[in-house]
Amino acid sequence: MPDASVAELLPDSALLRRTMVECQIRTFDVTDQTLLERLLEVPRELFLPAELAPLAYSDASLRIKSGRPNDESRVLLPPLVLARLIQGAGLHPSDKILDVAPTTGYSTALFAGLGGAVVALESDQALRDATRANLDRYGLGRVRTILGPLAEGAPKDGPFDVIFINGAVEANLEPLLGQLREGGRLLTIQLQPDNPSGVAGKAMRYEKVDQVIGTRALFDVSAPLLGAFQKVAEFTFS
Repeated sequence: MPDASVAELLPDSALLRRTMVECQIRTFDVTDQTLLERLLEVPRELFLPAELAPLAYSDASLRIKSGRPNDESRVLLPPLVLARLIQGAGLHPSDKILDVAPTTGYSTALFAGLGGAVVALESDQALRDATRANLDRYGLGRVRTILGPLAEGAPKDGPFDVIFINGAVEANLEPLLGQLREGGRLLTIQLQPDNPSGVAGKAMRYEKVDQVIGTRALFDVSAPLLGAFQKVAEFTFS
């Protein structure tokens, strides 16, 4: 359970969480009751910098500064997008989960109450430290947090039943897909190459069945690209 100081961030946190679930998340076709209950339990403000705590239950993307000068900032997925993407994983209580780029650990805390063992992978030392501190503060010391390149995953900790990427991708998924066990699922947001329909991206579920990776689009959504999953520009000669 969180410590007493959590209540000082947002005294009406429980009411705000219920409003978020009822007015944002349920209306975005999130119906998984176990997930909804977990969203009601976890105080999102605990996993935000103090200056962003008042925005914890808004439906906006929240930008988190990186710990490294001139490095990309991170944008936390809005709760309704995060929840629907998690729902797409079809989680089981025994699932081993790799949470990629959790930034400050909110998604990791949700997973810790929905699956089995959870590993959080961050590439930024300051963000990894923030995730670790926030999880410990919430009483989730059992969750493993590691530092390393996002696109390389956590091969020593795998294989995984679920790999979840907190952001959009263009390429470089092969190492992560290789860390799925049979029946494993990878959830992410895939940017559309030429954007012909005006849709910036699609939430995607990758699934490993008989050693073959299949894909299924879940819903249309926009999200910032994570640099580790950016497609390398190809040079052309005229």
